[in-house]
Amino acid sequence: MRHARPLAVSLLALACALPAAAQDAAPTQRPEVVAAGKAVQQQVIDWRRHFHQHPELSNREEQTAKRVAEELRKLGLQPRTGIAHHGVTAVIKGGKPGPRIALRADMDALPVTERNSLPFASKATSTYRGETVGVMHACGHDAHTGILLGVAKALVGMKDTLPGEVLLVFQPAEEGAPAGEEGGAELMLKEGVFKDFKPEAVFGLHVFSSIPAGQIGVRQGPLMAASDSFTLKVVGRQTHGSRPWGGVDPIVAMADVIGTTQTIVSRRTDISKLPAVVSFGAIKGGIRYNIIPDYVEVVGTIRTFDEGMRQKIFADLKNVATHVSAAHGAKVEASVPDNDGNPVTVNNPELTARMLPSLQAVVGADNVITPGLQMGAEDFSFYAREVPSMFFFVGSTAKGVDPVTAPSNHSPEFMLDESSLDIGLRALLQVTLDYLDKPKG
Repeated sequence: MRHARPLAVSLLALACALPAAAQDAAPTQRPEVVAAGKAVQQQVIDWRRHFHQHPELSNREEQTAKRVAEELRKLGLQPRTGIAHHGVTAVIKGGKPGPRIALRADMDALPVTERNSLPFASKATSTYRGETVGVMHACGHDAHTGILLGVAKALVGMKDTLPGEVLLVFQPAEEGAPAGEEGGAELMLKEGVFKDFKPEAVFGLHVFSSIPAGQIGVRQGPLMAASDSFTLKVVGRQTHGSRPWGGVDPIVAMADVIGTTQTIVSRRTDISKLPAVVSFGAIKGGIRYNIIPDYVEVVGTIRTFDEGMRQKIFADLKNVATHVSAAHGAKVEASVPDNDGNPVTVNNPELTARMLPSLQAVVGADNVITPGLQMGAEDFSFYAREVPSMFFFVGSTAKGVDPVTAPSNHSPEFMLDESSLDIGLRALLQVTLDYLDKPKG
């Protein structure tokens, strides 16, 4: 069972603007970072394209993990495999004493059928919730894996002069484990990813379609929402479609439940305090045009930043589903929440302020922006509960394309501008080297 979420909403006041002192101290980009970026650029592109063409769903990343481990062994590292099913870790030990940090990348793909004409577009299929689905890296985890491999190669090349140690974490199941399974960051921690190597800081990144390529987004304090899933099953009584009065129609009842649910956020939640979202993702019921089925089931997601708001939305959703169904003569089976979800992703304010100049060194101060609160969720949040952490966005939408209207992460048309691979690599490498050279205290 997961602990109560450390929402840290009081940190919101710190999230609006990063300290002027940190902004004024932006260093120049390290020459070794520039050199490493040029040296591994094509290799990172090749890795990313391979993973993009061969995606695997959460807790099914067997071949991805195998390839990652092979690449790490080629670098002379000794990867540990099989953590949280298919997680892979490796430690780079520097030639000089220094701090310990961790760098994390996620490896899993989504049940999405790609609609891009790339020569390396995914044609993969798999089974998800009992159905055959296309599989695509529609969220950019192929880029994250390629970038971290590139950082690993760069760090190994300079390890004799490197202070400290770096734990590489290639994580499965960020998108969530299949029903009835454990996975992701929480299981990585449960199985001891930090047991023998406790870092004093953890860093991660995410390519982001809402930011143009060439920019980086980072925010102190709360960054991404807590996420919960739910399932509602409205149970009626099956009858012939020509005689609806002979049964209880769960389709009509569920339609009413879905419509009334929209009032939970729009009329019952104080979104002037913090944002919240309730969305439906799938609906299933019936098999034939002239049969009113016994039941209809929906699944959806809840996103919040405040524990009190979260609990109230749970209660409101159960209340709406129960009473609206009853008004139709139907019953409801409600699993709210369906699991413990992800906590709020919170960037440690001190760490984020201290590492801001590192990001500015890579793209320039004007190209490091402070994004608003994001309703998307990340299980990087579990690491951030254990260790001071910083998670940042790397813009991935090509120049000339409006990021507002560009296909978003999770879209079958999500398109990564590959210049973001170089920026992501140099940003993560600069952050790593700057931290190792100047640890806390």
